Amino acid sequence: MIARHLGRGVARACLYPITAYFVLTRGPERRASRAYLSRALRRPAGLRDVARHIHTFAATILDRVYLLGGRWEDFDIRAQGLDAVHRYMDAGRGVLLFGSHLGSFDGLRALATQRPDVTVRVVLDKRHNPAVTQVIEALNPELARNIIDAGQDGPSIVLAIQQAAAEGALVAVLADRARPGEPTVDVPFMGRPAPFPTAPWMIAAVLGLPIALAFGLYRGGRRYDLVFEAFSDGLSGSRGDRRAAVDEAVRRYAGRLQHHAHDAPWNWFNFYDFWQDDTTDGTPDARD
Repeated sequence: MIARHLGRGVARACLYPITAYFVLTRGPERRASRAYLSRALRRPAGLRDVARHIHTFAATILDRVYLLGGRWEDFDIRAQGLDAVHRYMDAGRGVLLFGSHLGSFDGLRALATQRPDVTVRVVLDKRHNPAVTQVIEALNPELARNIIDAGQDGPSIVLAIQQAAAEGALVAVLADRARPGEPTVDVPFMGRPAPFPTAPWMIAAVLGLPIALAFGLYRGGRRYDLVFEAFSDGLSGSRGDRRAAVDEAVRRYAGRLQHHAHDAPWNWFNFYDFWQDDTTDGTPDARD
């Protein structure tokens, strides 16, 4: 890849014309960015804000090349809250690590450098994310081999996660974006109801696995803050109470996502109408 040969500094300079192109030509993403930023910044967002937002996204996509290649020394990565995740992993039951499209999920793989005894399994829809899959296969074949394909039918996904957990793996899932036709629940997010997928939480409830949250927040330059939070030792309740437990878990998750989005507003990489209020085309962006 060109970025690997040019070096990060030169490659980052190339991001400015790319940012300008997307700001000028991609109307739906521009409108979605403005709508989100107006909520996150608590003020009307302007074109300069949108440009910064898109540029931050471009910077993390570039950094993916280096992070997946294991070049941790190129970055200033600071982690907090790891003790809770270590406690879950030491129990040997497997752990569900729920992330989001806030920040860089690739940076969270730094956890693997501290726990080489733990296998990281990423749940990813290969069919809907072919570009991401190809990059992972090229830069980190081992991680690619451990992907759990979310494009399978539901029972197959559950069985794959159950098997990974039985082997003590850490299973990473992006839990903020529903695929077309996937069940959702509307919960408060930045002042308005927004649809969040329930499938990841239902799987967690069925399997009784502990859940931790993870946010890989890009702070600019070389710095990433990795924030881990213990979330649940396992969603409890009978089958009849499971839906209520799932809905409450989604509500809590959305609250934590909102907290970190206010803290790192430029890290929001859902460039579509997240609230589905018809201000954009309402279609999730499948680039990440």
